[in-house]
Amino acid sequence: MHELLIRNADAVLTMDDDRCELSGADILIRGGTIAEVGQGIVAPQAEVISARGCVVTPGLVNTHHHLFQTLTRAVPGGQDALLFGWLQTLYPVWARFGPEEMRVSAVVGLAELALSGCTLTSDHLYLFPNGSRLDDTIEAAGEVGLRFHPTRGAMSIGESAGGLPPDSLVERESDILKDCLRVVDAFHDPTEGAMVRVGIAPCSPFSVSRDLMRDAALLARDKAVMLHTHLAENDEDVAYSLAKFGCRPGQYAEDLGWTGDDVWHAHCVKLDGSEIELFAGSRTGVAHCPCSNCRLGSGIAPVRAMRDAGVKLGLGVDGSASNDSGNLILEARQAMLLQRVAQGADKMSAREALEIATRGGADVLGRPDCGRICPGKRADIAIWDVACIESAGSWDKAALLLAGPTRVRDLFVEGRPIVRDGQMLTVDLPRLIEQQNRLAARLMQ
Repeated sequence: MHELLIRNADAVLTMDDDRCELSGADILIRGGTIAEVGQGIVAPQAEVISARGCVVTPGLVNTHHHLFQTLTRAVPGGQDALLFGWLQTLYPVWARFGPEEMRVSAVVGLAELALSGCTLTSDHLYLFPNGSRLDDTIEAAGEVGLRFHPTRGAMSIGESAGGLPPDSLVERESDILKDCLRVVDAFHDPTEGAMVRVGIAPCSPFSVSRDLMRDAALLARDKAVMLHTHLAENDEDVAYSLAKFGCRPGQYAEDLGWTGDDVWHAHCVKLDGSEIELFAGSRTGVAHCPCSNCRLGSGIAPVRAMRDAGVKLGLGVDGSASNDSGNLILEARQAMLLQRVAQGADKMSAREALEIATRGGADVLGRPDCGRICPGKRADIAIWDVACIESAGSWDKAALLLAGPTRVRDLFVEGRPIVRDGQMLTVDLPRLIEQQNRLAARLMQ
């Protein structure tokens, strides 16, 4: 079995149960798992990767994304809009997508994540125009080599029925449930170390019916897969819930079976104290998307209150049409800065934000086999070169989010190299960028 020895790292931030930080440390990888962590590891048959001048972390975990949106960054008309207006601007563009747009956009988005240190990402695909399928993004993840948790999203209430999306982008609820069953049976791998797991993810309370939300929860529990949706993203979202359902978003979720250890909600910017306690007590997860929340003017999520209450919390870059980036290490820095500007400089440290971006996200996605560097866990590892200009003069090289690179030097997923010396190994990035820009130009026409 192939062995890989990461040798003599300046610092290893393990994110283990004790949050140990090791100096001058080695990591031995055997197959797809971490075999040993410590100093002076002897492995004469191993391939050696020098980590001198580097900080090593678990691979970052992205808990919310819309990979198809990397084709629609900085779209005029949506650049300065709030959530609902932004969606109404973008829906007609997305309606012109097909399988090629879905796959290429996903490959580019996944490569962008990889270069920012991400090894495990979810994706929320909730529209399927012109023959597009979830299969397109799963194929893209296999090409790039990231660990993937795609979710089969859906919209069923179009404009003619009082919803936001155009009727051309909604599906019949029976067809939605049928395809959810298909993709789970075809792709979901429940085993430890799985490269692909599938979730079920109706888009939001304002784009699907109560019946679909409830039926999706029943199907997910029957198939033992996770549930995901958008919730309490901004004031409009909460007002819609109060007007249409007569309750706040958290209560709506609980009433329909959308709380529990197998559920995570995106955004949750407007959760109140009772909803935070509900999520903490039920072990419901949250994907915090700070850059998108800023870009759309949604507000600052109560991350400090959620963490203090014990809510499972991870980070998400959200879609590149509302970020407009897919850099997860920058997302972690933004999460730290927002809590500081809202509540004080002592309310979130660089290390806590990095923990949310690694171990925290893995726990949200039900992956305790990831997000840690310790024996028996998956060999998903990011190596950051701190002998760089961003870290020059830093007294604490392990405080990556304060003074550190925003692009990874090396990245390993299941012990396999994805990025080496800052370059993608698995895909031809210049060719992909050219292809992406050609498709975007065609959409603009």
